[in-house]
Amino acid sequence: MTEWNTDLIRRYDGKGPRYTSYPPALAFHEEITAQDYEQAVAEGNAARRPLSLYAHIPFCQSVCYYCACNRIVTANRQRGADYLEDLLAEMALRARDIDGQRPVTQMHWGGGTPTFLDDAQLTKLMYRTARHFRLLEDDRGDYGIELDPRTVDRARISLLRGLGFNRASLGVQDLDPRVQRAVNRVQPVELIARTLDALREFEFCSVSVDLIYGLPWQSEASLARTVEQLVALNPDRVSLYNYAHLPARFKVQRQIEEAALPAPSEKLRMLARAGTLFEQAGYQLIGMDHFARPHDAMARAQAQGQLHRNFQGYSLHGDADLIGMGVSAISQIGRLYAQNQKQIDPWREAVEDGLLPLERGFVLGREDEIRRDVIMTLLCDMQLDLARISQRWSIDAEDCFADEIAALAPMIQDGLLWRDGDVLRLSDQGRLLARAVAMVFDQYSGHGPTQSRFSRII
Repeated sequence: MTEWNTDLIRRYDGKGPRYTSYPPALAFHEEITAQDYEQAVAEGNAARRPLSLYAHIPFCQSVCYYCACNRIVTANRQRGADYLEDLLAEMALRARDIDGQRPVTQMHWGGGTPTFLDDAQLTKLMYRTARHFRLLEDDRGDYGIELDPRTVDRARISLLRGLGFNRASLGVQDLDPRVQRAVNRVQPVELIARTLDALREFEFCSVSVDLIYGLPWQSEASLARTVEQLVALNPDRVSLYNYAHLPARFKVQRQIEEAALPAPSEKLRMLARAGTLFEQAGYQLIGMDHFARPHDAMARAQAQGQLHRNFQGYSLHGDADLIGMGVSAISQIGRLYAQNQKQIDPWREAVEDGLLPLERGFVLGREDEIRRDVIMTLLCDMQLDLARISQRWSIDAEDCFADEIAALAPMIQDGLLWRDGDVLRLSDQGRLLARAVAMVFDQYSGHGPTQSRFSRII
């Protein structure tokens, strides 16, 4: 059981990347070209790596005041229909150069709200995906979709299961009615329960739920009630995210009454109480802000050293090339990161001209690849075997990272990790503060002007 030491958390609660990539996305630049992308795809074809597909559907019918996502709020369904046609055109462009025999081991539709699209549109998108890529049958693929419980019912969940989805992620955020009204996302616990019941009825393999702490009118006691209600509904995974109030960057957050936000000390108590309740209910702390039931594939993958991270967070398919489609979507193909245009008009114009809608990205050098391996291993395995890194990259890791290992001394003294021969192992406290440990090995985001643009670690 983790000791949720608020003093220790406060000491290391600086700002830092979430490490869905390394280098972090703030290091991306605009010199990435279509030739860079095509070369990366060719290398993936030659290596016969599997594929992970991501489709971004940015639309929401109403706005949540805490939101910092790339989304478009509209009630005009025609916008979704028009966007779908451009998304399908981009998909055809992407598929053109990819070996059709490469299996799609993972797929995820995110947003926004993918279920902004109607049943016929969802069916069309899946049908075209299957035409262009080799989807797996019989639930052998890890195919997930983000759901707004207010946009689905039993019939729609049945349709999604029939289309091949076997994993779902629900945005719950909080179950307290006052908090829900304050962030403009009203969804009674009964609605969440019905959605989870339907997902189980149609045998979704895993259901994940997102919570946010630090929202207006939340308190340690109110969040504890939400956690207790949620535990009773028994989702397979839970993500407990920190709300970052940045109204200067995200205008919609100006709708939130700042006086209603909990104080930093209250937020720490909320985190500690919620984390304790989840662990007491049998959830395992995977790392950072993720919990999972022991039977869940995420917990099993971590125990077997097979957990990975990419732009969808923790993943079971780190060996796959991620192909991102839609406005702002990011691809990760071998040594290449490539992000699409973040604004819908230039994205659409590029696609309609038959061009890849690339805006920025990054090609990793050898040093970047080694550090990516180190950081992702720490965040996924919660340990780092220096001998294994040395063998994998034909280096002397002890010598190459001598400065970083020395910089870990205060963290070792504080009990975040310890050294066992060639292996650095994170403690339970270290799991929670793993981002702080990983930043020691980061050449891009540990300091400098970009650091202020990151969220707090806790």
